[in-house]
Amino acid sequence: MASSSKKKTTMAKLNRESAVRDKRLRKAAKKDARKAAAAAELLNPTVEGDEIAEGEEGEEGETQPAEDRSAEAASR
Repeated sequence: MASSSKKKTTMAKLNRESAVRDKRLRKAAKKDARKAAAAAELLNPTVEGDEIAEGEEGEEGETQPAEDRSAEAASR
């Protein structure tokens, strides 16, 4: 039996397949980076700031709702 020398895969298909391979590699690299960042965070936890979930302390030490802060910022 002789093998056919005719090309059976089009260039468009080859390009699509290489694009899929590249996309998978980029996705795997992002996933590995996220895992490494999470592992580093577990080893060295950092505090980004002491934010209050429902409001922020005002000048007198009272908490203000988020709506009031945005209204104050808009009036300035």
